[in-house]
Amino acid sequence: MSMSATAGSSPAARAASLTLAPIVALAAFMEVLDLSIANVALQHIAGELGASPDEATWILTSYLATNAIVLPISGWLATVLGRKRYYIGCIAGFGASSLLCGIAPTLAMLVASRALQGLIGGGLQPVSQAILADSFPPAQRGMAFAFYGMAVVVAPAVGPTIGGWITDNIDWRWVFLINVPISIALSLLVGRLIEDPPHLVAERLRMRNGGVRVDYIGFALLALGFGCLQVVLDRGQQDDWFASHLISFMALFSVAGLVSFVVWELRIGHPIVDLRLLGNRNFAVANTLMFMLGFVLLGSTALLPQFTQELLGYTAMEAGLVISPGGFALILIMPLVGRLSGMVDARLMIGFGLVVAAWALYRMSSFDLDVDYWSIADARLIQSIGLGFLFIPISTLAYVDLPPEKSNSASALINVSRNIGGSVGISFLTTMLQRSQQAHQTTLVAHVTPGNPAYRQMIAGLQQHFMAAGSSGPHALQLAQAEIANMIARQALVLSFLDNFLLLAVVFAALVPFVFLMRSGGAGPRSPMH
Repeated sequence: MSMSATAGSSPAARAASLTLAPIVALAAFMEVLDLSIANVALQHIAGELGASPDEATWILTSYLATNAIVLPISGWLATVLGRKRYYIGCIAGFGASSLLCGIAPTLAMLVASRALQGLIGGGLQPVSQAILADSFPPAQRGMAFAFYGMAVVVAPAVGPTIGGWITDNIDWRWVFLINVPISIALSLLVGRLIEDPPHLVAERLRMRNGGVRVDYIGFALLALGFGCLQVVLDRGQQDDWFASHLISFMALFSVAGLVSFVVWELRIGHPIVDLRLLGNRNFAVANTLMFMLGFVLLGSTALLPQFTQELLGYTAMEAGLVISPGGFALILIMPLVGRLSGMVDARLMIGFGLVVAAWALYRMSSFDLDVDYWSIADARLIQSIGLGFLFIPISTLAYVDLPPEKSNSASALINVSRNIGGSVGISFLTTMLQRSQQAHQTTLVAHVTPGNPAYRQMIAGLQQHFMAAGSSGPHALQLAQAEIANMIARQALVLSFLDNFLLLAVVFAALVPFVFLMRSGGAGPRSPMH
């Protein structure tokens, strides 16, 4: 019998559901972790495989591109193939492709294996969420999403720390090989615990009896649009955006593919991605909020380690430890939010989370070069508490008024929103960081003139310092000027980081009114799936 059909009907069924939740969440955690765990190992990989740092970044791009392609269609694949069969196939295939990554003798083999890993593993996130949505009654669905939220929100935060430790203490290949035994264990456990719910079995039989219609054109347009978009976002800043012919062509193909995809999918009767779900106001607003959650979460997760390493001299491991307390806070806060979700209006929790996270980001916008570890970790901790009040209520409200047979498609779309939001956030903030630094440096340099008394005093003091250290007068002057130029560059970089933190704070604060466009599902026994 389907677990979703019996969830909540007896103590045994409830216990089975609570056993299922961490197992399903672990599968999603494993896949999301691979989005960031390999980042810190790129230098080691490039050195061992004889590749340049630029070539090594394709290890990340290939995974993200294929992952972005399969995410939107994972709901359709789960319905056509059977969710249990497709899910186990994703887990086993992810383990097999991880093995290929771990034993890859060349960069080309590793990039191809990573592309395969992203393609196969792309279904793990949305199908995990759909299984949890169907396996728990409405009153317990918040707790189910707490397990899933811990997986997909904590994984990007701890990925660099785990990857750095494995690379430094074992070998970079174990960044991938660690997935193999976990995949084997998960495949066996999922095979015993999960059955497709009756409404999905009926939907699959209906599709097969009517003849499965494969939307080849829709899939081709989707692959073109999302694949090219991910390449643009991942390599745009590195290749100087539209100064690069590759980025220009990829951007053109992405726009053409995505616009054509939307038009096509809305016109045909059996789309591969059910975009009509976005006609539901709750679901549309939830996708917007989830996009911005990914934008801010992954954007700030990329900014903080960069700030500590480039300006404060932290090692990669120390920079990861700045992020880790926030990850542990999420692990503690999400079960609490899961329990509150059946008692408190989800919109109020989302509003509270946005305000708290915005306040923490505003605090980050006052950092300087004398900031200590605990001040940074404390701000991240507060931000993580706010983020913990977002994922579960957003996910819960997204399913209000959606029919149960649409759970696969809904999970696919909402996971696409979060992942694309994260990619856009990292790309946008990286670009803004560089542009803002150039602008601040131009402003600061304008004040460094012989007519400025403060400049004359500083240059004289530095010159005397270097002369006392043994340099000649002219050489000491050159050293003093170089020192001031370095100070200006550092201060400009600090200001650009602070601009980005402030921008994220303003974005989150501005989202608060939009939360109340959603209709509350309410607490109690009524299913938000009906």
